[in-house]
Amino acid sequence: MRNTKTSNLTIMALMTAVLLIFACTPIGTIPIGPLSISMNMIPVAICAVAMGPAGGAVAGAIFGLLSFLQCFGIGIPSGMGIILVGINPFLAFIQRFVPRLLDGLLLGYIFRAVSKKNVYLACAVTGFFSAFLNTVFFMTALVLLFGNTEYVQGLIAGRNIIVFICAFVGVNAVVEMVVATLITGAVGSALFRAKVLSR
Repeated sequence: MRNTKTSNLTIMALMTAVLLIFACTPIGTIPIGPLSISMNMIPVAICAVAMGPAGGAVAGAIFGLLSFLQCFGIGIPSGMGIILVGINPFLAFIQRFVPRLLDGLLLGYIFRAVSKKNVYLACAVTGFFSAFLNTVFFMTALVLLFGNTEYVQGLIAGRNIIVFICAFVGVNAVVEMVVATLITGAVGSALFRAKVLSR
């Protein structure tokens, strides 16, 4: 199979199904000791590898919509999301949707730039940035949109914003970056080696 419209639609459909499963079941979360590692950005990264910025943006938008629906208890409920929707539903939508859309879009450009040197390395780098940018954009949107609310001020507890973000995401973010790098690198490389995707 070559990188045609049919293969792109197939990959998008499969990754959408994976995102739905991740949103509605605990499968998308790996418990490692006290940590809970999310794999939600990996399907977005794979779409960015397969279809570039447009594919990454579509997958990111799907992830963002599913994340917003979790604020209403659809799928696996998000405790923070439920609180943020109670404060301001529109800002909660922006905070959940825009970071994931932007992440997917940028991943396509990252893969495109790095793949000029090495397509297999580009898959791993795209995986790393899927988790890294998701964390950065999500937390930035949280602080910018809800930083003055009593809820987020309670979480910050008088700390410096950078210290708060590092403490809040903690080791989880680092492990998510490692997992996303390894899985996206392996899946993307396998798709190229199997000729499902072509340069």
